[in-house]
Amino acid sequence: MFAVVGAAVVIVSVIGGYVGNGGELGVLFQPFEWLIIIGAAVGSFVIGNPKAVVLGFGKALGTLLKGSRHHKDSYLELLSLLYSLFKLAKTKGDLALESHVEKPEESSLFQKFPRFSADHHSREFLCDYLRLLTLGTNNAHEVESIIDAEIESHQHEIGLIADAITTMGDAMPALGIVAAVLGVIHTMGSITEPPEVLGHLIGGALCGTFMGVLLSYGFVSPIGRILAITYKTESEYLSCIKCCLLAHMMGYAPQVSIEFGRKILPPHIRPSFMELEETVTNLPPD
Repeated sequence: MFAVVGAAVVIVSVIGGYVGNGGELGVLFQPFEWLIIIGAAVGSFVIGNPKAVVLGFGKALGTLLKGSRHHKDSYLELLSLLYSLFKLAKTKGDLALESHVEKPEESSLFQKFPRFSADHHSREFLCDYLRLLTLGTNNAHEVESIIDAEIESHQHEIGLIADAITTMGDAMPALGIVAAVLGVIHTMGSITEPPEVLGHLIGGALCGTFMGVLLSYGFVSPIGRILAITYKTESEYLSCIKCCLLAHMMGYAPQVSIEFGRKILPPHIRPSFMELEETVTNLPPD
């Protein structure tokens, strides 16, 4: 929603300022200049990126409109799930988790937390490491290094799309110059025309530079940046799971283990200690 509002502000400010200063709006309508800039940008995007990144572009636009999936309520649900899992493990041993992690989609425990259960990647991430506990893994430091490597790999993979969009935005001013130069070449072919005709042609050619710079700094590069920030929240979510798991492996009580995860959350989405305590206290019985 904020992205749409921001785009509207850019358009109204630029076009409104131009028209308000006496500019003719029709001069800016140069569809062939737009075709050169946008078409070349899309083409370079396809050339310079692997298939997975190109196909992921449409999904990235959906992510842009919806924003991050993770907020205070989703973290309260995550920490409540982890509390329930750790409480079960403390009471009956880590082997009691086996039936839940082998088929989480059928687990009565996971079904109590539908938002998390619907997140396939996070669910698999958690279950993979809980499965290691049921197999007897107890070295928290070794597990930490593995988790860090997986989170880094995941962040790199999803970050490729944001980087590609930012790179495309960086190229657009230069592509705008290409469009402007082609416009000047076209204008030179009409050098014998009256000044008013030449002026219109030159103005149209300069619109290429204008459009390239506007698209780059007003739209495409900001989209790349906000996507990078949104994708970072995915890693923060997995890091919260990591901290809680490691605390559990080091022998802390369930309430203390989830507190480790709560404390690393960004302040604007971090539930308070009392909010979390009230939530886990009111969890339905197993």
